[in-house]
Amino acid sequence: MDTLPPLQRGKGIFVNLTLDGICRLHLSGGHAKILLRIYEEAARWGDKDRSAAPKKAGNAMEKRQKTSLTMCLVAIGIVYGDIGTSPLYVMKSILEGNGGITQLNESFIVGALSLIIWTITLLTTIKYVLIAMKADNHGEGGIFSLYSLVRSCGKWLIVPAMLGGAALLADGVLTPAVTVTSAVEGLRSIAMMDRLLGGRQTGVIIITLCIIASLFAVQHAGTSRIGKAFGPVMLVWFLFLGATGAMNIFSMPQVLRAFNPAHAVELLVSPYNKLGFMILGSVFLAATGAEALYSDMGHVGRESIYISWPLVKICLILNYLGQGAWLLSSRGDAALASLESLNPFFLMLPGALRPVAVILSALAAVIASQALITGSYTLVSEAIRLDLMPHLKVQYPAETKGQIYIDTVNKILWVGCTFIVLLFRSSARMESAYGLAITVTMLMTTLLLFVYLSRVRGKKALAWGVLIVFGAIETVFFLSSLSKFAHGGYVAVIMALLLLSIMIIWHRGTQLEQKYSVRLKIGDYTENLAALRGDSALPELTQNLVYIGSSDDMETIDRNTLYSILDKDPKRARAYWFLSVHARRAKRDELSGRDVWHGLYFPRKAQPRLQE
Repeated sequence: MDTLPPLQRGKGIFVNLTLDGICRLHLSGGHAKILLRIYEEAARWGDKDRSAAPKKAGNAMEKRQKTSLTMCLVAIGIVYGDIGTSPLYVMKSILEGNGGITQLNESFIVGALSLIIWTITLLTTIKYVLIAMKADNHGEGGIFSLYSLVRSCGKWLIVPAMLGGAALLADGVLTPAVTVTSAVEGLRSIAMMDRLLGGRQTGVIIITLCIIASLFAVQHAGTSRIGKAFGPVMLVWFLFLGATGAMNIFSMPQVLRAFNPAHAVELLVSPYNKLGFMILGSVFLAATGAEALYSDMGHVGRESIYISWPLVKICLILNYLGQGAWLLSSRGDAALASLESLNPFFLMLPGALRPVAVILSALAAVIASQALITGSYTLVSEAIRLDLMPHLKVQYPAETKGQIYIDTVNKILWVGCTFIVLLFRSSARMESAYGLAITVTMLMTTLLLFVYLSRVRGKKALAWGVLIVFGAIETVFFLSSLSKFAHGGYVAVIMALLLLSIMIIWHRGTQLEQKYSVRLKIGDYTENLAALRGDSALPELTQNLVYIGSSDDMETIDRNTLYSILDKDPKRARAYWFLSVHARRAKRDELSGRDVWHGLYFPRKAQPRLQE
């Protein structure tokens, strides 16, 4: 028998094997047991490496699980970009929809602020932070991860998963365009820059496209490095939001009445609200980043979001209240009424602070795009695992679990964002298209959450509460956002339908491939593999050639695998490994550092063992 070099997995597991022929491994993996079945000859574990590996892996796991201030800073830099830049355009959109600053009264402003506060509280805090984030698939969040948890509850659940995923990916194209353009347009609040840009939008578009190009160009560095760079900037941004908002609140403390939800309900049916329920289409923009927050959970960890979200929410609400206070004090200003585009976020600031606000908002807008970009990587990665999208190359630029980069997705998003900027040209037109797609994703997430809570967790009362309360709220938001369809929302719908068609075609093609696949008995081909292994006329491709599948039948092998080894391009190796991998969720109390071997969990009663 020959002694093969170690077959290793990760940075501490070395499996020394002594064998001759074919190795077949069946991994019920992830957080589960591992069973190694060796065909032909026995094998052995290297005792030294075996004793050392669990300790190393255990230390690594403890290090990952420890929530530090650094990870909270990364979370602020990665997760909250989208929702953190909403003050740039939410009140602006509400004003434009109601006829401008001259049409405002105190009841309207307080009611609008109340709608914003309770939308953030109900959708972001309660639904996503407190409920949805507990529905994680091995630490990963997002609608596809949620579907992975409930897919055994019914085949029809693939439909809401695909609808929600396609809509969120379409929204990921719009977010960088609208946020960066809104920030760059803030330059017009500075007299010198307004004169420099002139009356045309060309200068704004060029600056916007340069910023977007720079953002996508650095994605290959990984979210850990990006987050560490962006985190301090976003922390300054949120503190700036809170401080500038609080400055204006002192002059008009009556805006604090907005915490009473009765004012929100009153506004929806009041005569001075010209849009009626359609105003919710603009209000909803305050919570569009909630779904991205859920999708990005795997990049930064749930605990980091739990710790950092309260600070973020307080700063956001203070800024919205500050904008409302400024509007109350400026209602009769004729000069403001003559402005073509009035943005309370910039105009409420003293002139000396506006250049600082423009710079910070531009940086925050770039980071806002980051939240959707990293969320898109996670979504596509999950879709690939579920056979809903073509298999793309997934890179892991950091050692931290969950941080990924997909170059193809990065390029497609880059091209899509550029197209949106050139098509709409102004943030006001982009806002008309923004938000429609994400309401679909939220509705589908609510439906999957209902199934998860009722069927998987057995909490039927909570499940029905989620379905009734959030289903009703999001249905109203969806209906109010339909008014955006003719004003640009059709672009997001077209992109979502295109992505949905790709998912349907790929999923159906995979089903047909599996239906008509042919499996052959491995025992009938051992002599062929042995002959190939000993054929010195062919160059040795590698020492260990590994094929991974998911079949439960370890006595047969897919015909395409054998064709790849023996016929298509004969691949000579010293050993051929056929791995069948399955995963199950481990109970939280089962996990222990000493039982972890670089990502594989072994229950104490089922430690790795070898069978002939």
